[in-house]
Amino acid sequence: MERLNWHIADELTHAYVVTVIGPTGAAARAPAGVTVIEVPLRPLWRFLLLATWRALRAARRSRPAVVLAGSGLTAPMAWLAARFSGAGAAAYVHGLDLTVPHTAYRVLWRPALRRMDCIIANSSATAGLARDIGIAQARLHIVHPGVEMPSLDSTARARFRAAHGLGERPVLLSVGRLTARKGLREFVSDVLPHIVAQRSDVQLLVVGDAPVDALYAQAQSPASIQAAADAAGVGQHVHFLGTRFGEELADAYAASDVHVFPVRELPNDPEGFGMVAVEAAAHGLPTVAYATGGVVDAVGEGISGRLVAPGDGAGFARATLECLTESFNLESVLAFAAQFAWPQFGARVLQNLSSLDAETP
Repeated sequence: MERLNWHIADELTHAYVVTVIGPTGAAARAPAGVTVIEVPLRPLWRFLLLATWRALRAARRSRPAVVLAGSGLTAPMAWLAARFSGAGAAAYVHGLDLTVPHTAYRVLWRPALRRMDCIIANSSATAGLARDIGIAQARLHIVHPGVEMPSLDSTARARFRAAHGLGERPVLLSVGRLTARKGLREFVSDVLPHIVAQRSDVQLLVVGDAPVDALYAQAQSPASIQAAADAAGVGQHVHFLGTRFGEELADAYAASDVHVFPVRELPNDPEGFGMVAVEAAAHGLPTVAYATGGVVDAVGEGISGRLVAPGDGAGFARATLECLTESFNLESVLAFAAQFAWPQFGARVLQNLSSLDAETP
């Protein structure tokens, strides 16, 4: 979410003077041309109060055209700052920030979201959640998160496989935070054994770690996932690589044959979009995923991967095995991802905010 918000700020600089209220240390990651006002992140309640005060001061001083909340969590402060300065109020919502079951969140945050002049949802599923809590359709728009379209390195696959001793084995890749919603522990227990039964040399590479700061997420530790794999008899097929960024992550995509995304349907914990599936496609890698939440917007069925009915572990295994033997058209996979490129994302966000700006007195 942090990376997405920086991309939003960067795209907004094409039309606005941009100031961001962010946690201490944020300025070091800010795009060029973005002013950052830093606030200590912990404790969270203090961050919210102090960030609200700083937002009000900044709004009074600069009289912005639009105040945008990067998630539902910061919607109340954005709404207050907008009303204080006569600006338009908008929020980009991700899914989970609409469904947090905490009583205080529902009492204080949801009304602020309903009062926003514009809500931009990251997927059709998230837009549905917004309607469910009373956000008017006329104020609701969908803009999928963007993706960087990399230059593919023809040597990356061999380089990564040699470094990790993978040879020519079939390689599955999982990328993302290790949470209950992502479902990796259930995958190694219920799906991977079926795949191993047909492809005994298959390897699963896991990129990511359990979250430290999350709005509402139950972690699955690497140790618990490994224990589940061991109990299912597939422990030797699972390898944890920790977090990877930049070229290291790009090489992992290039070296893999299928990206697996076994997201689960959990109460009050929706998958808002599934950005990692689009990132995989941007590297030419197809995804097999459960068709839940915003994942259905992030995977093009038969184009950039396969979608399986939620909870159908046997079906997930079959789809993965089919993807290991049936090659996807690389140009089609890349073309699907290109629809989400950051310039297109920025143009859509600016279109929604500029119309809001025009309506602001």
